[in-house]
Amino acid sequence: MWILSFLPEFIPHLIFIIGVLGTIAGFVLGFIPFISTYKLPIQIISILILSLGLYLEGGLANEADWKLKVKEMEAKVAQAEVKSEKVTTEVVTKVIVKKQIIKQTGDTIVKYIDRETVKMDQSCPVLPDIVVNVHNAAAKNDATLLNFVTEIPVQTHNELVNPSTMKLPKK
Repeated sequence: MWILSFLPEFIPHLIFIIGVLGTIAGFVLGFIPFISTYKLPIQIISILILSLGLYLEGGLANEADWKLKVKEMEAKVAQAEVKSEKVTTEVVTKVIVKKQIIKQTGDTIVKYIDRETVKMDQSCPVLPDIVVNVHNAAAKNDATLLNFVTEIPVQTHNELVNPSTMKLPKK
């Protein structure tokens, strides 16, 4: 109610009291000569003032209810912020722990691969050096590791590509 923001809080109470007193004066004190002369206008005006006073009192009560609800919601928001801060801390802790587990697992896998590649290098003389160089260059994403050879010996090519095992597309 915008009018209540301009008026002090005691004004609606004062308007309500004036309306009640005017209504009582208009209906009960009709035997006094001055009041009996203006009885009808006093009654109409005092009922209008009483109605305005009741309207303003209702607005004050409604505004007080809303202020109470706002304070309750602010308290709930403050509690939710505290809980969310705790949850955020737990999530960060879980992420850090997962990263440590992943790093440990990755280190274990790297050690295993290093150990096994030494065995395979000794037991697998079939792969030519060019395949190893291309594989290493691809793994490191470094083209400078490649020794660009424009000619491949026929014997090496035939060893790598066996025509009897090639699958040709169907027509």
